[in-house]
Amino acid sequence: MGEKRTILSVKDLGINFGGLQAVKGVSFDVLEKQIVGLIGPNGAGKTTVFNLLTSVYTPTEGTITLDGKLLHGEKTYKVVKYGIGRTFQNIRLFKGLSVIDNVKIALNNEMSYGTLTGLLRLPKYWKEEKAATAKAHELLKVFDLDGLADITASNLPYGQQRKLEIVRALATGPKLLLLDEPAAGMNHTETKGLMETISFVRDKFGVSILLIEHDMNLVMGICEKIVVLDYGMVIASGTPKEIRENEKVIGAYLGR
Repeated sequence: MGEKRTILSVKDLGINFGGLQAVKGVSFDVLEKQIVGLIGPNGAGKTTVFNLLTSVYTPTEGTITLDGKLLHGEKTYKVVKYGIGRTFQNIRLFKGLSVIDNVKIALNNEMSYGTLTGLLRLPKYWKEEKAATAKAHELLKVFDLDGLADITASNLPYGQQRKLEIVRALATGPKLLLLDEPAAGMNHTETKGLMETISFVRDKFGVSILLIEHDMNLVMGICEKIVVLDYGMVIASGTPKEIRENEKVIGAYLGR
């Protein structure tokens, strides 16, 4: 087997908020089909890094490269188009819409009909809508959610809402999937199911995954590499075994 190519390359990333350096000199890579964990105490800068990767914030220094393409200064919707999908710490589904409509919204990039075509319900509209519905059903089927396609998203149990959010992110066709505390609010059984889902997503869709998570059992159980942040800087990077034994990490985060 040849060397895996680098999907995400973060070099010397930093951002200031009104003179406060929230993230400084952050560098790490994510290889193709790799699951990487981003961990650290509350306020370490993890979500800020995610917001920089998705162009919610513009870095004041450093570079972000996705599969060879420099993302600096791109609009958020362009970043999605280039191949970064994301879920959020607080589930952000369109809770009043059906399960399938939540997925179809993410397929918007594939729709090419104009406003007039949509308003007049011309043949092109029906053709593209039919294709989007079929693709959404396909994705839902993979995650055993197809039978719930017409249910309002807010009526799904918590674990399935998390799953739906991952399905919606995958519908954009990402090369890299960012998961922001996917196990938040889950019980032990749901977390175990989530671990299986994350590994399955990597294998089935061939995506790289970068996740922020406080549940160390999940992180140590599925991540091949872990990057540790403290006060906005990387204090360690390595395999789960290396991180577990790293004195700096033990002192800052894991505890003895």
